[in-house]
Amino acid sequence: MTKVVEYNPRDLADLVLRPIVTEKATLLLEQNKYVFEVILKATKPEIKAAIESLFDVKVTAVNTIRPPRKKRRVGKFLGYKPHYKRAIVTLGEGDSITLFPEV
Repeated sequence: MTKVVEYNPRDLADLVLRPIVTEKATLLLEQNKYVFEVILKATKPEIKAAIESLFDVKVTAVNTIRPPRKKRRVGKFLGYKPHYKRAIVTLGEGDSITLFPEV
């Protein structure tokens, strides 16, 4: 038996920060996969619900990535780049998201 959880649509909109447009991400578009930067505390079911409510599409899979932090040096001071989390969202057959609207 699957558990159905209702999410507040206002909270879901804050989970997805921005779409990622890199060379690798544009190659994934051919496989109907989209890459988004999400907040660190977002879970896979929350990301799925957020993408489905924001873009009105059917999500089949969500994969997340939290790479290790990179060191940055400024003079003698050692620091780290900010931590981030990315979600690769696979959409159902026939669904798509318009990342580049026609100008």
